[in-house]
Amino acid sequence: MSDVAKEAWRKYLIQLQVHPLRTKAITAGILAGCSDAIAQKISGVKKLQLKRLLLLMFYGFAYGGPFGHFLHKLMDIIFKGKKDKKTVAKKVLLEQLTSSPWNNFLFMMYYGLVVEGRSWSLVKNKVRKDYPSVQLTAWRFWPIVGWVNYQYIPLQFRVVFHSFVASCWAIFLNLKARSVAIKKD
Repeated sequence: MSDVAKEAWRKYLIQLQVHPLRTKAITAGILAGCSDAIAQKISGVKKLQLKRLLLLMFYGFAYGGPFGHFLHKLMDIIFKGKKDKKTVAKKVLLEQLTSSPWNNFLFMMYYGLVVEGRSWSLVKNKVRKDYPSVQLTAWRFWPIVGWVNYQYIPLQFRVVFHSFVASCWAIFLNLKARSVAIKKD
């Protein structure tokens, strides 16, 4: 690792320690922006849609990072920091039955109403149609991520790890939530 990268990582770790909520929010926002840029390219957008990218960065910054920060703190309080396999399984189950359905629903609503600017009626129908398959897919993917996160990742890095994986998941959600690919030159 280069000296520049080592120094940047050291400073990031300091910020994560001194300002955990702010650092996690900024990290989630940046990763949300990166995942949207990738999703736009995959969906065939010729020119990057900056407004869309910024709205998704805002979602990661204002909701994704803070929600994860408080969720993982709460899980640690509820389960008293235990990391045995039975406790990890309970954490994963609780997360999958509560925050997973909520997060996917909220993202699809935000995407349709705010990012795409669609009417309530169109968004409601889109969510009604696509939400079940999105959530079923989430339940195939996220329990594995949750297990790794709760079993192996220290508390201060859980949101960062989750945000990184979520940036990949967001590519899937972006493509699924998007009503029509808007291609611009």
